[in-house]
Amino acid sequence: MFEQLTGKLDAAFKKLRGQHKLTEENISESLREIRVALLSADVHFQTVKDFIASVKTKALGADVLQSVSPGQMIVKILHDEMVGLLGGEAEEPRFQGSPPVGILMMGLQGSGKTTACGKLALNLRDKWNRKPMLVACDVYRPAAIEQLKILGNQINIPVYDEGPGDPVRIAENGRKAAKEQNCDVVIFDTAGRLQIDDALMLELEKIQNAVKPTERFFVADAMTGQEAVNVAKTFNDRMDFTGVLLTKMDGDARGGAALSIKSVTGKPIRYIGTGEKLDALELFHPDRMASRILGMGDVLTLVEKAQEVYDAKEAKQLEKKFKQNKFDLDDFLNQLRQVKKMGSMADLVSMIPGMSRLKDAKIDENQFKHVEAILTSMTPKERQNPKIIDGRRRHRIALGSGTSLQEVNQILRQFEQMQKMMKQMTGMASKMGGMKKLQQMMQQRGGGMGGFGGGFR
Repeated sequence: MFEQLTGKLDAAFKKLRGQHKLTEENISESLREIRVALLSADVHFQTVKDFIASVKTKALGADVLQSVSPGQMIVKILHDEMVGLLGGEAEEPRFQGSPPVGILMMGLQGSGKTTACGKLALNLRDKWNRKPMLVACDVYRPAAIEQLKILGNQINIPVYDEGPGDPVRIAENGRKAAKEQNCDVVIFDTAGRLQIDDALMLELEKIQNAVKPTERFFVADAMTGQEAVNVAKTFNDRMDFTGVLLTKMDGDARGGAALSIKSVTGKPIRYIGTGEKLDALELFHPDRMASRILGMGDVLTLVEKAQEVYDAKEAKQLEKKFKQNKFDLDDFLNQLRQVKKMGSMADLVSMIPGMSRLKDAKIDENQFKHVEAILTSMTPKERQNPKIIDGRRRHRIALGSGTSLQEVNQILRQFEQMQKMMKQMTGMASKMGGMKKLQQMMQQRGGGMGGFGGGFR
């Protein structure tokens, strides 16, 4: 997501980094490149015009002209302006009103609306401790009702449907059913069309008037770029929705729709779909997204993803094994699987500050599959005590995992090196009176360890 834009913006910043101060000339030159980058990313032309004008006004301020780091100052200004462009602050789902709270989902056919309903229901249950129900109000698209029922079954969330019929009556009855089953949120999956028409809008208005939903989400496909923004404006003029749910954000390397929707419609992006899996839905954080676009990483989201897959008890057990130098290949396999739950490695690396610039370092996701295959081809006894893995066993593991003997040897060699490093670190910490003393020494030396300190502060 935003890969093309991040690369072009970084190229524009490089020219400023070598300047001693900001001048109207070098600012104008960089802003021209930034303007082209934004337009190439399919950002709305009026949005780009207003954005560039605002950045230029602030960049030419008297205080900024004295800056000894022009590149950093421009990034700071761009970051602040981009946060505003994306909506300012994240908006959590609203649950005001007597339950069940209604959420009306609307959008064109093909935008991923029905799948988004399932993802949102799962998100509200697992992250907000709610009890949702899905209501099938799309009676026109073939298999739409069946699709919603399958999704509901997969995530164990009830689905109300009446088959073909009046969508308004179905919505009303669905709300009653949700109340009877003590569900506190009801999500209405409505029909879409290949284009906007009066029949579609009139039906949505009738459903809205009948169930009076607290939230009205417009679901847009980020892959359609500027067209998604134009459709969103038309929907908002008629329906006055409360927010946008952008699907397929992981497949859009440009990101123009995300950068344009707030300025064009005045309504914020509330959620983004980041993958095909049903748990791949995130609350939209404008500040974090701006940081990622500018190559500054997104540590907060990375930490949240880690917290979702690791629990405190497991972390303490792992720490104890590290200290006792008892970390084995079973533990390594478990950690590998935990990391996989957090998402693709390419996505995780992009959240680390500075790492998004390493475009030449391609991450082969298949390599992790090879490692997992090698580890699962070992017996529990072999994983717990890798020293017993002789030549005969290595050949068997390579054959069983569909990999080469060289790959098996490489994994075992890397694990052996990691164990030696852990042993050295544990010994060093013990000699110095534990980790607290080690941390104190690091602070006294300016937060670093030898030649590595400057790179990790």
